[in-house]
Amino acid sequence: MSTVRGARERARIEVTAAIKDEARRALAAEGAAKLSLRAVARELGMVSSALYRYFPSRDELLTALIVDAYNSVGAAAEGADARSLAAGGTPRARWAAVCGSVRDWALEHPHEYALIYGSPVPGYTAPLDTVGPASRVGNTLIGIVRAACEGRGISLPPLPAELRPEAARMAADFAEGLPPEAAAALVAAWAQLVGLISFELFGQFDRVVEDRGAFFAHAAGQLAHGVGLPAV
Repeated sequence: MSTVRGARERARIEVTAAIKDEARRALAAEGAAKLSLRAVARELGMVSSALYRYFPSRDELLTALIVDAYNSVGAAAEGADARSLAAGGTPRARWAAVCGSVRDWALEHPHEYALIYGSPVPGYTAPLDTVGPASRVGNTLIGIVRAACEGRGISLPPLPAELRPEAARMAADFAEGLPPEAAAALVAAWAQLVGLISFELFGQFDRVVEDRGAFFAHAAGQLAHGVGLPAV
């Protein structure tokens, strides 16, 4: 019985992977808003009722693709940070490595990037299952700033009085142990990082920025300065 059960589990894993691969091809061709379980089943030579046993709804398939994408870019960021840290990289070097890895991943996976950082999919609301995977890149950047705080320290200007309560809430929610100034700066840097990559990926830099790599490296350095990381 265990052999039969193992074979069934392997078959389910293989079919699930095939469904997600075909769904990614559909995303690339038509976008997330037009993703259809029936169309995916048709391309795979499956009847719709069989596919529904794996993904009961379009939203569940979308969620699986979103979680996979977040985990993929998160693993890229964490790997880049680990390699920089192992090589003795400073917080600035680690920050640059992580930002560069996110850009590289986006350029290699433009449709998955658009799925998680592009326009919302009409009628879809992401469940809580996506929160952990979605936090991986941000948590990596937070970890770099935390390491800098525990080492040489960071330098940030004081917050306006009206922003301090909100920044304190943010620090308590997702950047425990960091000062409110750092939490606010990290949120701003994250938004700017996604904006930089999106402008490049979606064509807003066309006829504006030609050397995209050099421009991005400089901009990532400015973001590091913005979160208070030491220059060396």
